[in-house]
Amino acid sequence: MIFREAKLEDIKEIQVVRNSVKENPLSDPNLVTDQDCEEFMFVRGRGWVCEIEDAIVGFAIADLVENNIWALFVHPDHEKKGIGRKLHNMMLDWYFSKRDQVWLGTAPGTRAEIFYEKSGWFRAGIYGKELKFEMTAEQWRVKRH
Repeated sequence: MIFREAKLEDIKEIQVVRNSVKENPLSDPNLVTDQDCEEFMFVRGRGWVCEIEDAIVGFAIADLVENNIWALFVHPDHEKKGIGRKLHNMMLDWYFSKRDQVWLGTAPGTRAEIFYEKSGWFRAGIYGKELKFEMTAEQWRVKRH
């Protein structure tokens, strides 16, 4: 497994992973364009990927403009291998070097909900139809060490 910052040429494979997920799937794959990915990874924030045998199997993207986690997804064939955890930790280490607070939304009743709770995120209400979670840099430092 290779973990690294995302590159422009990764977007096509990132889209494959995003559209393969069983939980939190897009109702319409056209809702998130390649241009959206490029903007969030290189203008608004940064992205990371996990590669196995030259194929991207997971990715994470943080948004410094809205101060949120825009995406964290692992291909279903590669779940439960620690990929999501490693991407999550890399992303938050970077994010909290830039900002003091972050939030994200995820569907209720999902494995993602449990993942974020175990990762030290705190419920902060509802965001649209999703659960809203928040974390501060201080909470991350305590959780991480």
